[in-house]
Amino acid sequence: MVTQDSDIAVVGHFSIDNINLPSRNSPFVVLGGAAAYTSFAAIRLDSTASIISKVGGHFPEAYFWWMGQEGIDLSGVTKLAGEPTTCFELTYSKDLSERTLKLKSKGPMLSPDDVPKDFRAKAIHIAPIAEEIPYELVERLRSCGDVLSLDPQGLLRSFDEVGKVTENFSVDTRIFSLINIYKSSQNEIYALTGEPELKPAIKAIHDVGVETVIVTLGAKGSVLSVEGAQYNIEACPSQILVDPTGAGDVFIGSFLAEYLRQKESLWCASVGSAAASCVVEGLGPTYFGNKEEIYRRANSLYEKKLKQ
Repeated sequence: MVTQDSDIAVVGHFSIDNINLPSRNSPFVVLGGAAAYTSFAAIRLDSTASIISKVGGHFPEAYFWWMGQEGIDLSGVTKLAGEPTTCFELTYSKDLSERTLKLKSKGPMLSPDDVPKDFRAKAIHIAPIAEEIPYELVERLRSCGDVLSLDPQGLLRSFDEVGKVTENFSVDTRIFSLINIYKSSQNEIYALTGEPELKPAIKAIHDVGVETVIVTLGAKGSVLSVEGAQYNIEACPSQILVDPTGAGDVFIGSFLAEYLRQKESLWCASVGSAAASCVVEGLGPTYFGNKEEIYRRANSLYEKKLKQ
């Protein structure tokens, strides 16, 4: 049974990622998916984390061991012997600014039945990566947490017969009326709202009742919009850029960890940016820096913003 009242629960598939980086001659195979990156970030900032997911029979036991060693509660993860695990191939451009994504295999759908009867968490982050979360599941989760956040990336993806990602125009928009916090990339919020500019796109998300909207802009940082106030959050400088995978997931995991401590949103976003700047310094979700370094970088960003 999933730990009662964990701080942050993440709902969505893991992925086994085959990452092609220009600095390497062969793909780097590593645990991926928003569920992994978000929960690792929460744990790094001393929050408790649990996951609801499904994996196939060939999902490596070593990944379970790794996450268990970190203190992530995996009792809500079901392993199904006859099913595949979601796998992606990610290929980055020479300067790491562009990425192509290819689906190699797709895990089974999640459903309301996958949520234990007495499941609770302070914040629940809904993080689909390949169309695995239906509206009915989000509706079930609404009663299980005080705060619901959503990254819609996996709702906006469809896949052709060879696994190439195409845009999904059939998103069930009822989901957005159930959530408190929205986080996506700039391209995703444009695709979702049909708005060609950021300000009206953010307004469209607020208009369906979402209190906090976060839009990540890659190297340009992010935009935080809450209660009518909009802030531009700089990207925190990294010492070295090795692998940008999962930076947005780390951002929201860190943001939620601070948000649950009743910290102001600008500080939460500064911590998110700082944590994201750490994870990109290693391959996959293998390096997050320590809590002190994350807070040091966050404080530098936060103080700079206050002085503007």
